[in-house]
Amino acid sequence: MTSTRDRALSASSIAGDPQRHLLRYGGTISPEVIGRAAGSYVYTVAGRGLLDFTSGQMSAILGHSHPDIVATVQHQIGTLDHLFSGMLSEPVVELSERLADSLPAPLDKVLLLTTGAESNEAAIRLAKLVTGKHEIVSFARSWHGMTHAAAAATYSAGRKGYGPVAAGNLALPTPNSYRPDFVAADGSFDWRRQLDYGFDMIDAQSVGSLAACIVEPILSSGGVIELPLGYLRALKDKCAERGMLLILDEAQTGLCRTGDWYAFERDGVVPDILTLSKTLGAGLPLAATITSAEIESVAHERGFLFFTTHVSDPLPAAVGNTVLDVLIRDELDTRTGQSGEVLRKGLLQIAERHQTVGDVRGRGLLQGIELVTDRETKTGADELGAAVTRRCFELGLHMNVVQLPGIGGIFRIAPPLTATDDELRLGLEMLDQAIGECTSA
Repeated sequence: MTSTRDRALSASSIAGDPQRHLLRYGGTISPEVIGRAAGSYVYTVAGRGLLDFTSGQMSAILGHSHPDIVATVQHQIGTLDHLFSGMLSEPVVELSERLADSLPAPLDKVLLLTTGAESNEAAIRLAKLVTGKHEIVSFARSWHGMTHAAAAATYSAGRKGYGPVAAGNLALPTPNSYRPDFVAADGSFDWRRQLDYGFDMIDAQSVGSLAACIVEPILSSGGVIELPLGYLRALKDKCAERGMLLILDEAQTGLCRTGDWYAFERDGVVPDILTLSKTLGAGLPLAATITSAEIESVAHERGFLFFTTHVSDPLPAAVGNTVLDVLIRDELDTRTGQSGEVLRKGLLQIAERHQTVGDVRGRGLLQGIELVTDRETKTGADELGAAVTRRCFELGLHMNVVQLPGIGGIFRIAPPLTATDDELRLGLEMLDQAIGECTSA
């Protein structure tokens, strides 16, 4: 039990060095300790408010401490929180049915898990078992998680120093329209030629065991890179030609974030396996791996095993049901489309005022801006990005959740779907001020 002295020591640690006993796990730690959060804001222990333009870890799509989520957690924690993994509960049965109903055929088999890495791990495991193959293709700027198979399919960071990854992971060129590596005669990005080239390289390296390709419809940690319209269809065709499954990782783009319930709807393409996480739990640990009855049946016949401590847990499943309730009741898909226009218009105006803003991109309430030292050469601006991030924090805006080498000048902007237009404009004003001050300095 914590004594009064222990509590005093804890308070002293917060005031002094709050990281003293923490194992550093990557990324930049904010300089102030957070005490509470509500709506679109988080508050430091000193009471200072920070407008949260990252929805926590890109997850709190309903804002912080949403009253419906609070009520659900309070009820569920006192009724049924955790079960043996072989037991089912009403929230789990209901959520699996509702997710299946929200998706096009044939996606109707749901596995409820905790994190995005775990859902991708399950998806890759499914793909390998069902196809009888082991090679996994993902983008060269990908991020799919930190567990074994997910980390092996991640190329944007974290590969060096840990020894060999699983055999058969192959990288596909990232279709970046702002920095095109294949250019058509009119100067536009020739993504079809790039995709053909990429799969020529994949075919040359493959040992004939291509199981699946896993991609995000919008690469988030990779720099808010949106796949060109038509790319996803062409990618699925490439997979089908080789007997591969297409896995879509919609951890950040799913559940209305882009203005559609699922980002793949824009392209009219249905994946073989879909993974959800972050947005599904609205800040609580909940994820899902969803596939067809045909794939599920084959996997089951072959002994598919993904029996984890928190698979099909009732508490997070109940939260997931409430998330769906709020999204539907408040028509947040439509609202996000409208809010996204407000955000994008403001970002474009910032780009007009500051030459250091090289590009604005994204969809709905997942937008990105890229800072450069020169618009002609498109030279990255990591140091400026770090400075702008710090200044935004000082002004009261939390921004730029990942500052990886080479993309530290790319800001991911993902406010809660419940953010008001006034809150969006306030955040844009602070960002505008920060960029202006940092560039003039």
